[in-house]
Amino acid sequence: MPGRSGNRVIALGASAGGIGALSKVIAALPEDIPAPLFIVQHVSPESPGVLDQILGRAGRLPVKYAEHGEHFHTGAVYIAPPDRHLIVKKDHLVLSRGPRENRTRPAVDPLFRSAAAAYGAHVVGVVLTGLLDDGTAGLATVKRCGGISCIQDPRDAEFPGMPRSALESVDIDVCLPLGELPSALDRLARQPVAKEVPIPEDVILESQIAERAMSDIGVIDTMAEKAPFVCPECGGGLWEMKNDTVLRYRCNTGHAYSKNTLLSSQNNVVESALWAAVRSLEERAGILSRMARNSRERGGRSSSAREWEKEAGESKAHARQIRDLIMKGYAPQEAVTDRSS
Repeated sequence: MPGRSGNRVIALGASAGGIGALSKVIAALPEDIPAPLFIVQHVSPESPGVLDQILGRAGRLPVKYAEHGEHFHTGAVYIAPPDRHLIVKKDHLVLSRGPRENRTRPAVDPLFRSAAAAYGAHVVGVVLTGLLDDGTAGLATVKRCGGISCIQDPRDAEFPGMPRSALESVDIDVCLPLGELPSALDRLARQPVAKEVPIPEDVILESQIAERAMSDIGVIDTMAEKAPFVCPECGGGLWEMKNDTVLRYRCNTGHAYSKNTLLSSQNNVVESALWAAVRSLEERAGILSRMARNSRERGGRSSSAREWEKEAGESKAHARQIRDLIMKGYAPQEAVTDRSS
């Protein structure tokens, strides 16, 4: 038995469309479910923090934002607050401002990973609606540690990206429409754990990175191989994780990316660079045009003014070309993304 938590612990992750999906799940769960429930819903750091009220009104279970260091109990729901990773430890919870994972904090992967590190085969991980693929690597970790992997059927999800990614990369135990998930979770919570699995050392180390906001090259080297890329967030070197079935990356600062989120982040970097080029070219055209105008007004050499006007026209043309490239959709649509992250 995992201490105060009963037979199982249930961790749920959602992003776009998640508030409605979580409300339906919580509404249908019985009061006597013998497990605590931990939730990460992607929210912005500036979120007003009312998800506890929304979910609390949805069902019969007590719902609250998790507090740092608090003990948890069966039949209660604990939500990651805005701008904090929710880390599950033995009998208590930790809130951390550790490095963002998949460009977000709170992120689903640290929740799943920490729960697996603490409770191994007792964990039920659930990925609901959302874009991109946060939760996939964490769900794979739950499976490595003997836990149960569940997803909302992607065909039933408002935004199928997250559950579809998990389905493609993880050996899924339960794939159900949203309306059937609550009864399945209640049933799983009451099932005994058939077999305990030793917790891999890399799972424990990665959980510590999110919890303590610590990482270093020596630690990363034990878990990963150096990749020829840099972190889109901090510019540090990236390592490709080598112990997972899911392709993902982590920098020595601690930022972590799934493959799709890394591509999306790089698209954002490229787009920012292109807009910077547009701005610089338009400013250059403006300076050259002013130089030409001032020269003519002061009776300067007409050849110089013509040359400056020609260069200004070329800069404007280049700026238009880059602007057209951006406006035609340089980045893939799903990379444009989940603004709730």
